[in-house]
Amino acid sequence: MDPQSRPDPRPRLASLFDAVAETYDATGVEFFGPIAGGLVSLLEPRAGERVADIGCGRGAFLLPAAEAVGPSGRVDGIDLSPAMAASASAAADAAGLAHVEVAVGDAQEPALPEASYDVLGSSLVLFFLPHPAEALAAWHGLLAAGGRLGVSTFGPQDDVWHAIDELFTPYLPPQILDARTSGRSGPFASDAGVEALVGGAGFDDVRTVTHDLEVRFAGAEQWHAFSWSTGQRAMWAAVPEDARADVRAAAAALLEGARVDDGSCVLRQQVRYTLGVRRG
Repeated sequence: MDPQSRPDPRPRLASLFDAVAETYDATGVEFFGPIAGGLVSLLEPRAGERVADIGCGRGAFLLPAAEAVGPSGRVDGIDLSPAMAASASAAADAAGLAHVEVAVGDAQEPALPEASYDVLGSSLVLFFLPHPAEALAAWHGLLAAGGRLGVSTFGPQDDVWHAIDELFTPYLPPQILDARTSGRSGPFASDAGVEALVGGAGFDDVRTVTHDLEVRFAGAEQWHAFSWSTGQRAMWAAVPEDARADVRAAAAALLEGARVDDGSCVLRQQVRYTLGVRRG
């Protein structure tokens, strides 16, 4: 299907992430935090800088970025999901980060001030957007001269994780834009593809850094809870209820192939960080 002809996924995505907001990044699995932390480390926000977090979720990038810039800086976060935005705002308040402002906002067309940020980070968001190239062009306009962009997306998975995700493929309608499915073709299938998107939006000094993340699950039960707490919930929703037990059992059998000496199951996911600079 031509991406331009797909139904706008944003209403569906807002509802999806509202539904998972309570348990998102809260199942005891180290995933979103390490990925966003890697992005913060690469972008190196400094004291007094202004940061935009596009698609802030519950604050995995937002909060460490705010700690880095300190009270002399500022961090603005937006998320399409009102529940996610509320969670991130509450987390910032609880941490005493008065220089953080979170609002409901659209990553595709962010209503943020032009040429106002030194750093723009977006972790695991770009592949969900209906028009990623246009979004990146809009993000370019938000940065001041010399401002730094960083986005995280997914590279290859290990064979077990790939096989588990393939269990859902027969049930997925073509309109589902999911991190796991959209990353296997088009620009998100390679470092060069994402770099071309970023460079085409006007960024200079575009480069990629990759990291192989080990994700540890206590077992099949924790994997199941984790999968329902993320965007993968949409994939579960596409599976007929009378087929879900079979998918779950097949996933549990595959996870046995990832079991390590301490009894946990370890899956590996490459994380791609694409970085660029606005020169003018």
